[in-house]
Amino acid sequence: MRTRHGAQSPRTARKASVAALAAAALLFSLTACGLGGTDEPDRKGSDPAPAGSSSEQSGAKDGATGTTGATGETGTPGGDGGDQAPLATIKGSNGFEVTYASAKRDSGGYLTLTGAIRNTSGKSQFAPTQWSGQETEVKQTGPSLAGMTLVDKAGKKRYYVLRDTDGNPLTTTGLSTMQPGQSLDFFAQYPAPPAATKSVEVLLPLMPTATIGLS
Repeated sequence: MRTRHGAQSPRTARKASVAALAAAALLFSLTACGLGGTDEPDRKGSDPAPAGSSSEQSGAKDGATGTTGATGETGTPGGDGGDQAPLATIKGSNGFEVTYASAKRDSGGYLTLTGAIRNTSGKSQFAPTQWSGQETEVKQTGPSLAGMTLVDKAGKKRYYVLRDTDGNPLTTTGLSTMQPGQSLDFFAQYPAPPAATKSVEVLLPLMPTATIGLS
């Protein structure tokens, strides 16, 4: 029997078809396995972070620190920024302590001095009558700080507490008995010294002299 080259028998063709199908099935299986491997990292990457992660704990800790600072435990001032240092504090032998807090000029040509008086004697005390000054008209208004004067040594001038149209001193009046440890805020208004005057002496009877800066 003569066999022609370039042609296949039916049996040979069937074997070739089966081999081709088997190869195709193997290729599909390998491809499917490869796709399954790329899905695993994506799935893990999309998982949400567990509760109590280090980043969340860090944020909670930082929040607690901020709250502590807000309560002032770190010394941070609250509301107005902190208290200004007083211009001067003097202590008399009579047990009174006087703090001069501010001395500010205004556009009207006046200077207002503010501060506080504190009884440090450990007993009840009356404000000294000398603090009211020597003027009879002023004394009629009762105990006050009308006797407190300012001295500009460079300009050689003394400034007295201003009076209103009725002769009343423009200062704290009605001073009475002060209990041990009690503090009383005060003010006194004067003609403003020239802008070139940067400081003055404050003279309050029976108390040491204090030098204060002007603003």
